[in-house]
Amino acid sequence: MDNDSLINLSKRINKYVNARDWEQFHTPKNLIMAISGEVGELNSLVQWENNSRIFSDMVLRFEKMPDEMADILIYLIRLADQLEIDLIEAANMKINTIDKRYPVDQFKGIADKSDIK
Repeated sequence: MDNDSLINLSKRINKYVNARDWEQFHTPKNLIMAISGEVGELNSLVQWENNSRIFSDMVLRFEKMPDEMADILIYLIRLADQLEIDLIEAANMKINTIDKRYPVDQFKGIADKSDIK
């Protein structure tokens, strides 16, 4: 099995959820709230920390942060499945949009907000 595929990961997550009869709890609202909660947990790991600590703390970088990031990804994949959204397609479309909104020649090395819609 190709463990690197988003499709295969989605199938594995769905199998896990179905075996436990958790589909009933995985409504779009509940999944969005779960994502928000997990983002808060990820945020709390780095709140008040400087970047050098974030990069140097191996437990933070290689245990705690990946765990919270995985939770976010799992809930996001579940939400996309529920709403029948292709995350790869959505991400590519978004990159196309922001590529036009933030042309390299105008925004390279600049973190300003674009007025282009």
